[in-house]
Amino acid sequence: MRSPRAVRRRRPAAVPVTALRALGPAFVAAVAYVDPGNFATNIEGGSSYGYSLLWVVVAAGLVAMPVQFLSAKLGIVTGRSLPEACRERYGRRTTRGLWLQAEAMAMATDIAEFMGTAVALDLLFGIPLPAAVCLTGALSYLMLGFQARRHRPFEVVIAVMLCLMCAGFGYLMLRSGVDGAALASGLVPGAEDNRATLLALGIVGATVMPHAIYLHSALVRRRHVAGTGAEIDRALRAERIDVLVALTLAGVINASMLIVAAGAFHGSGLFEVASLSDAHAALGGWVGPAAALVFALALLAAGMSSSGIGTLSGQIVMEGFTGARIPMVVRRGITMAPAVLIAMAGWDPTQALILSQVVLSFGIAPALVPLLLITRDRAVMGRHANARPVTALYALIAAAIIALNAFLLWLVLVP
Repeated sequence: MRSPRAVRRRRPAAVPVTALRALGPAFVAAVAYVDPGNFATNIEGGSSYGYSLLWVVVAAGLVAMPVQFLSAKLGIVTGRSLPEACRERYGRRTTRGLWLQAEAMAMATDIAEFMGTAVALDLLFGIPLPAAVCLTGALSYLMLGFQARRHRPFEVVIAVMLCLMCAGFGYLMLRSGVDGAALASGLVPGAEDNRATLLALGIVGATVMPHAIYLHSALVRRRHVAGTGAEIDRALRAERIDVLVALTLAGVINASMLIVAAGAFHGSGLFEVASLSDAHAALGGWVGPAAALVFALALLAAGMSSSGIGTLSGQIVMEGFTGARIPMVVRRGITMAPAVLIAMAGWDPTQALILSQVVLSFGIAPALVPLLLITRDRAVMGRHANARPVTALYALIAAAIIALNAFLLWLVLVP
């Protein structure tokens, strides 16, 4: 029999494997950052305004990293998801209000994911939009059934899809052409008009997704260990790497979407490519059939992966805030209803996508503010509670998002 001393000497050799296995939860959450809503807002932004909104994509991606890590930190340290922590901390009325707005955000999320996947199925196979929406629901069930069996294979599949999207848009960038000087100028903050401001807010809503904040805290709960010792510190360090790698990849994909639209459309005088179908047709006509095929496949990968993630996060929201659990089939049927109605009514799917992203931007603060208040509480987080400078940084992020929402309301309500 080996002595305990011998076993302890062997542990350092296992560190690389542990670090590799740490990658996963952030990749699942990162799917929310490259869903079809991002396609719609980034493509319209690049087509209409060239590279001028690139700074919004970069800024939103940088904001997303500390937000997602804070969500993961809550799950690792406490073993609870954000909705569960809210239910324990707040009264019934506050918890119910948070739950209802989170459900509204889940429906807005499903609009983006279902409509995007349906458009991709139509572009690739000619399936009518209402039938494509229903097929998307069935595909999302398959994704969730795979996740229910084992976490790790599901995380690997999601990571592969993200890498495929990155490769696809890398190819499109090479074929579309990039104006280096204009790209550099797009990193300078500014907005040309109210429409650009609306698109900028839609980009923020499509990037920093409320359901990703709820989801990430639940995905890492299995890494929680009792106490506040070295195991938690190790898990937090690993999660920082996970978040950095996954969200950097998502940020590259997001930026490449806008860069492709700016180079292929705006640079060619196509200033009004405002739908996913138009983008597909324009890529086929101006860049080539292969580019159009790559675009449709990337859109399908984004929609399929994000539709399953949206349902999973919706289940976490309901369980956490209410303590109730309903069958996944019923859950999916409720949240996909608005997308089905939009498809049957014949509304423009891309404009529905953009509107859903603007709606989602209003759900960021109700998720972020409770997360900030809970993680700064030493009674909950112990020695892992946020330090004052960290709290100030997150408060600034929340205040900026709330200010953007107020400005959007002013633009919409004031003639």
